[in-house]
Amino acid sequence: MLEKILFNKTSLPLLSRTMDAAMLRSRVIANNIANVTTPGYRRVEVSFEEQLRTALDRTRLQGAKTDDQHLDMGRKNLSEVNAEAYHPYDPTQPSGVNNVDIDMEMAKLAETQIQYNFAVKFGQGMFRKLNAAIQGKSIQI
Repeated sequence: MLEKILFNKTSLPLLSRTMDAAMLRSRVIANNIANVTTPGYRRVEVSFEEQLRTALDRTRLQGAKTDDQHLDMGRKNLSEVNAEAYHPYDPTQPSGVNNVDIDMEMAKLAETQIQYNFAVKFGQGMFRKLNAAIQGKSIQI
């Protein structure tokens, strides 16, 4: 029962998905950087934040599926939000060889690292509070 409360009624599943998205984004960016001189390579990006924003938007309707073959309708459930890698439409070739801009990729990599570190710290805080609650101790916030 405690497991269901922790992993279904808290933000832990969302935090886990956020960290997974950051890890996927790091791998994708590293791959883009590794292929900066590969002729014709098309860079890859990760989509996650827009899906999350849409799923959290309570002003949008959320449909209910009564059959697995029904189409999704309205905003997604948070459990359905996942990071996805895709090739964006980008006809430019800033490097002259492909559409990978090394400066942009390095900036995105730094931003992703900051997001991941924040998620880790946030998760540590959640578990610290949970541990204190289990032990009956108070903690400073």
